[in-house]
Amino acid sequence: MRYSSGAVEALIEEFAKLPGIGRKTAQRLTMHVLQERRGEVEKLAAALIDVKEKVVRCSICQNITDLGTDPCLLCTSPGRDRTVICVVESPTEVLAFEKTGHYKGLYHVLHGVISPLDGVGPDDIKVRELLVRIGSGENASGGVREVVLALNPTVEGETTSLYISKLLKPLGISVTRIARGIPVGAELEFIDEATLSRAMEGRSAI
Repeated sequence: MRYSSGAVEALIEEFAKLPGIGRKTAQRLTMHVLQERRGEVEKLAAALIDVKEKVVRCSICQNITDLGTDPCLLCTSPGRDRTVICVVESPTEVLAFEKTGHYKGLYHVLHGVISPLDGVGPDDIKVRELLVRIGSGENASGGVREVVLALNPTVEGETTSLYISKLLKPLGISVTRIARGIPVGAELEFIDEATLSRAMEGRSAI
């Protein structure tokens, strides 16, 4: 079913482009917007624009941060263990681990994984930036003793983990991965805090 209003149809189509949103959900969201007060809709529109204009990537860990707060609050926090870096696929995994309250090290966000079938190679994700953080050759480590690979347990995640571990081992860095209590094919952002905590505590060497 299509609506007679072009504006309504346009908004439904935009909502339907979002991950996990089908046409029926897009219709419900659009009807909700129609019923909201103009001031509330303007707040939503302003928040969407702000996300594009005021959010940047941290120059150190590549996590998202506000414009003007670079390096990010996690990278500059004096309470973080700077000898450990946890490598994740996206900012959503950082949020998931932070919710557990157990991990106190730093992070590095790759913004993707190696996937040849999708045309994504090592140069398309933030591997080079990780190597720069750690250093190379005689300048290796810079205080980093362990890199924890916490990528989703998929074929692409495994490929990326192996690639990174091969790059880091010659630098004398301990490379570990989170424990396998997480189901194969599951996405870390949807795993409960207790399981994530146990996975981090039970990490093993690669």
